[in-house]
Amino acid sequence: MGSPLNRRNFMHVGAIGALGLTLDQYMRLQAAAPAAPGAKKPKAEACIHIFLPGGMAHQESFDPKPFAPVEYRGQMGTIQTKLEGVQFSECLPKTAALADKITVARAMTHGEAAHERGTHNMFTGYRPSPALKFPSMGSVVSHELGVRNNLPPYVAVPSMPAQDAGSGYLSSSFAPFSLGSDPANAGFRVQDLTLPGGVTPDRFTTRRSMLDAVNAHFTGKEKSDNLDAMDTFYQRAYGLISSEKARAAFDINAEPAALRDQYGRNAAGQRLLMARRLVESGVRFVTLTYGGWDLHGGIVAGTKNQLPQFDQAYAALLTDLQTRGLLDSTLIMISSEFGRTPKINATAGRDHWPKVFSVVLAGGGIKKGFIYGKSDATASEPEEDGLTVEDLAHTVYHCLGVDADKRLMSPGDRPIDIVREGKTRKELLA
Repeated sequence: MGSPLNRRNFMHVGAIGALGLTLDQYMRLQAAAPAAPGAKKPKAEACIHIFLPGGMAHQESFDPKPFAPVEYRGQMGTIQTKLEGVQFSECLPKTAALADKITVARAMTHGEAAHERGTHNMFTGYRPSPALKFPSMGSVVSHELGVRNNLPPYVAVPSMPAQDAGSGYLSSSFAPFSLGSDPANAGFRVQDLTLPGGVTPDRFTTRRSMLDAVNAHFTGKEKSDNLDAMDTFYQRAYGLISSEKARAAFDINAEPAALRDQYGRNAAGQRLLMARRLVESGVRFVTLTYGGWDLHGGIVAGTKNQLPQFDQAYAALLTDLQTRGLLDSTLIMISSEFGRTPKINATAGRDHWPKVFSVVLAGGGIKKGFIYGKSDATASEPEEDGLTVEDLAHTVYHCLGVDADKRLMSPGDRPIDIVREGKTRKELLA
């Protein structure tokens, strides 16, 4: 016979990432999410946020300055895009060929030159505060829009990149569900979606039946809404563990070999492919990270070692989403915590520079084939249409159907704007 029922061990079939939440706790807290109000259908049903940690150089990616003095433009070449007069880095040929499907905002700007503070800005739309930890955009979307298709609304690939990608002052149930492993790894599997060693499906079913009996006993003794609710939460946890659809969403091995090759059999390719699987299955917000872009030295070698793989993967993602009819309903954002200094430094690299850098948007209600804003001749500061973090966040929320002017309740019953003093940049919208 199976081992005696241990309620605590039973519900630890999987723990939710680094949060230490059991599945029943996760689903219980998640159920607190308010239902989205009946409103006009948003253009974007999901968002893929591609974060390039370390601070990717705008000069060596989406805003090269080929006519600037060499100490500003650097040693890398450029390539003509599908847009007349618009050039990208030589390492982005596939993206350049699809430039008519994306928008590049070349005048993103904020004032935080430290990694942690810049990351906070880009994930939350707020400057850091010592008094309050703000929730990330993914957590706000999770809170406002809730669960769909029995899948976590917010997923991090392969893991939560920083505390700033978490739930802040909201309940920890709105933090991302982390895969816990890189989809590019051999033997990749997602934590929490498989039974632990020694627990067979039959034993799992037996434990479920025993737990149902225990719950029925206490429900009979005490007429409590909490007990009824707890049973619902357990059922949802069971559903997440045992649902074939949920497991299938995370099963990257189900993809055709040719498509996996098209994305690239590397971290960039397989993470972006996983993101596509997740949003197609019902996940509302995916945050994924790729590479390390803090290139204080050797920026040419560092860029050439990482950007071509990303170029291949990103172009494959755009093409794949369009082929499946999902591009117009999926918002894709590429960001980094800041850009890099205008001048090449003594170690052939660039240092931190938040005054101006680039973000890239596509799909989900965003204009196609558009360059928004402009940096000056040496990529030192905005020259036209500087884009603030508040306005970027406001625009992302608008595309997803979240009211960015709504107030959420923080500890102490203090109402806080989802975005403070921001506005949707209508120029970015299709």
